[in-house]
Amino acid sequence: MSRGRERPEESCTLRTPYQRDRDRIVHSKSFRRLKHKTQVFIAPEGDHYRTRLTHTLEVSGIARTIARGLRLNEDLAEAVSLGHDLGHTPFGHAGEEVLDGILRDLGAGGFRHNEQSARVVEVLENDGRGLNLTWEVRDGIRNHCGDLVPATLEAQIVHLADRIAYVNHDIDDALRAGLLTLADLPAGPVTLLGGSGSERIDTLVHDVVDTSRERGVIVQTPEVGAALDDLRNFLFQTIYPQALEEAGGEKIRRLITELMEHFLAHPENLPGAPPSGGAPAGRFELVRAAADYVAGMTDRYAQRMYLELFMPNCWDNL
Repeated sequence: MSRGRERPEESCTLRTPYQRDRDRIVHSKSFRRLKHKTQVFIAPEGDHYRTRLTHTLEVSGIARTIARGLRLNEDLAEAVSLGHDLGHTPFGHAGEEVLDGILRDLGAGGFRHNEQSARVVEVLENDGRGLNLTWEVRDGIRNHCGDLVPATLEAQIVHLADRIAYVNHDIDDALRAGLLTLADLPAGPVTLLGGSGSERIDTLVHDVVDTSRERGVIVQTPEVGAALDDLRNFLFQTIYPQALEEAGGEKIRRLITELMEHFLAHPENLPGAPPSGGAPAGRFELVRAAADYVAGMTDRYAQRMYLELFMPNCWDNL
């Protein structure tokens, strides 16, 4: 039973409230833009690297499987999964780190993609009206990462499914990119979880289902949880910095920074600005509006916007 929506609506005779949430997310502009947002590997040469959209779909599949195994609400798990990364920036976590630093320096509280994802569905989508999702889905989106604990078991599943998905598919993409070999992976976790991505996901999913069913909470066994953490730490310490450096990390920082500086100096160029020019009321509102715009950009749109703003027109033909 849902706690409802901020704006009450009549129930649907065909779909549950969480199915309606899922459909609203899938039909949103923010969801479609995920296909052109980086997961880890920026502008890779190849068609098989993950994007933020394919990551989202993998999280959804894992979360639904776990929810079904535990006889929980699959529709709720799916809706939270599909919405959890709507607020991610262009260029993956590199873009998020730059925006976070800029907003902190400006006294605007920083930038976190989970909070931005909640802002997308609550405020930004649907021409500023938001998607009017259920309380449970909004809570799951806002609290899907880090040390945050969502209120529902289904959203707690998404928290784990997100980690299971990205650890394994980022290893797969790193292997494809030649940034590591199987021999480079920590031996202990590979021995316990499996040598291939599918084996590891199978082990991890069964562990969550079996352990959670026994204990009545969403949890992994200590051994399997530690193995997943070891692989995650390996990625953060070795693969992610290397992938960012090869993609031109400093160029990404410069691009995001200069776009933000431009829109703060020229608020009349922000979407929704009055035709006669002018800024959103107040400094905080201006910073927030600029961050909303830049965070919502795809990788290629951010690059195109940068070229239009800072490069001579003749460069387009080079």
